Amino acid sequence: MRRAAIRDQLRALGVTEGGVLLVHTSFRAARPVEGGPLGLIEALRDAVGPEGTLVMPTMTDGASVFDPRRTPTVDMGVVAETFWRLPGVRRSTHPGASFAAAGPHAERICAEQPLAPPHGPDSPVGRVHDLDGQVLLLGVHHSESTTLHLAEALADAPYAIHHPLVIAPGVTVEVPEHDHCCVGFRRMDAWLAGRQKVGHVGHAEARLVRARDVVEVARAALARDPWVFLCPEGTCGECDRARG
Repeated sequence: MRRAAIRDQLRALGVTEGGVLLVHTSFRAARPVEGGPLGLIEALRDAVGPEGTLVMPTMTDGASVFDPRRTPTVDMGVVAETFWRLPGVRRSTHPGASFAAAGPHAERICAEQPLAPPHGPDSPVGRVHDLDGQVLLLGVHHSESTTLHLAEALADAPYAIHHPLVIAPGVTVEVPEHDHCCVGFRRMDAWLAGRQKVGHVGHAEARLVRARDVVEVARAALARDPWVFLCPEGTCGECDRARG
């Protein structure tokens, strides 16, 4: 699909020109796209326009010293891996939970942050929320949405997993994160009815929603049941580990 056609699909879905757009994407779901992953990135930048800011997760496994100029992403997909390497794209410095951004708000979004919580209010995800940004899930589900971890942090959800992160040669620290298998996040589809727009971008199903709506709805669900996003006890090792 041509770049201009994808730009038009994004605009029709509701991407705000001049806004902040946090994108989680699967290129495998969206392809074929003229120009490959770079063509998709260009279409995303066309959609937000020169005054808009594009943001993507560039997280790593934390198993080695992180260098934002060199360390490749882990399990973030080819689009994010291509994006952070482009000229003019800024990358944050968290040793495990880095993000990349390009546009007027990139410096603010990628500024220094505490080690924990990785997706708390003082993090790239938290700053996208503060800027009233949108979240685009392109070929992926809410189970891949880091904005839901922000909601968990703000709600002080009663579970966590400690992840080892190398912060200097020979120095590893355990960083707590509101984490689990994340399959339960898919329940957000029903709860966001009327606030979320669903359509197609390229050949992928896409979901577009305000970050503030995600957080508001998720926090309300957590207030009703703090364990709502975890699998039933005894059915999922990762969720049981979080409970522990």
